[in-house]
Amino acid sequence: MRLITDCRLATMVPGGEPYGAVDDGAVLIENGRIVWAGARADLPAHEATATDRLDGRWVTPGLVDCHTHLVFGGDRSGEFEQRLGGATYEEIARAGGGIVSSVAATRAASEDELYASALGRLAGLKATGVTTIEIKSGYGLDHDSELKMLRVARRIGSEAGVRVRTSYLGLHAVPPEWKAERGRYVDLAVDEILPAAHAEGLVDAVDAYCEPIAFSTEEVGRLFDKARALGLPVKLHADQLSDGGGAALAAKYGALSADHVEHTTESGVRAMAEAGVVAVLLPGAWLMLRETVLPPMDLFRRHGVAMAVATDCNPGTSPVASMTAAINLACVQFRLTPEEALAGATRIAARALGLEAEIGTLEAGKAADLAVWDIARPAELAYWLGKPLLARRMTGGVWDA
Repeated sequence: MRLITDCRLATMVPGGEPYGAVDDGAVLIENGRIVWAGARADLPAHEATATDRLDGRWVTPGLVDCHTHLVFGGDRSGEFEQRLGGATYEEIARAGGGIVSSVAATRAASEDELYASALGRLAGLKATGVTTIEIKSGYGLDHDSELKMLRVARRIGSEAGVRVRTSYLGLHAVPPEWKAERGRYVDLAVDEILPAAHAEGLVDAVDAYCEPIAFSTEEVGRLFDKARALGLPVKLHADQLSDGGGAALAAKYGALSADHVEHTTESGVRAMAEAGVVAVLLPGAWLMLRETVLPPMDLFRRHGVAMAVATDCNPGTSPVASMTAAINLACVQFRLTPEEALAGATRIAARALGLEAEIGTLEAGKAADLAVWDIARPAELAYWLGKPLLARRMTGGVWDA
């Protein structure tokens, strides 16, 4: 049994002090799980074989990045430079850029190459306290490449010191070779690739991009029906660029989350609330795309929709590899409070992955995934942009080397 003491806890357990704070705290850990967390004065009798004294530092649950596209080939920094020079996204896409370039680079890369490049981005997330991430496919868009991406994601989860949940995102975009036969690509994605990925044990959830420029509610509904038949939960890129009915569709299927949701209307918010769908806010994409329409946070609060925060780490619209940066942007751009943002990156993000019974708070029974911070108060995690704050990180009861 391991004892962590001489620390302050932001347990993120709701209903008590802000942040679930314990000023003079302690945590007992055994076999990778928390067996007790609370005030040191209330510490039960124990036989700890190791004690870690943290010199008064703050301890939070390990952060959870519940929406990433971490695995991809190449990058699009050149296109970023072109856009700043005046080129439009449409001009770049016509010249073979945009998602098409990411698809080509991902298809051309080996599993080892994709793994190595993903580790570089993962390093930024881990250095900002992340212990659990979601990783989507969606840059392969053919049978072999989609499964290749998902295998790499599984390898990250087994080898890279972070918990991973995978999402199959076959309906991300229509690949170039299927532009003239869109329906046949949907058939392939729904009826062939998803069942193959599921049979190989590569899929934890099913995702799609529901927008007029991507896939319709009818096409996504076909995918979600297949997911339901396979016993897989769903989530959705919803209402990012327009109110396309994505939030209502997510609610209809009891989705874990609806992500982006900048253009979701009150009827969609009500549907999400009734179905218990989490709203995942992605301020990095909002910043990089220079969006002007804010997610309806007041409606989410009024109707009781839980709000998670994630990086949306991807090569095109959100090259963000820092969870504390996402927390800061959620506060500055979307006007979340620091406590809301930290809850969105811990307890609520865990719920958005269906892992609320496993991670997201410091309480007995949860996995011992912890982040230790050199801060004077939890609000600093939202206050600083770019300052290294992490002192130590633990996953499954094991400190990083």
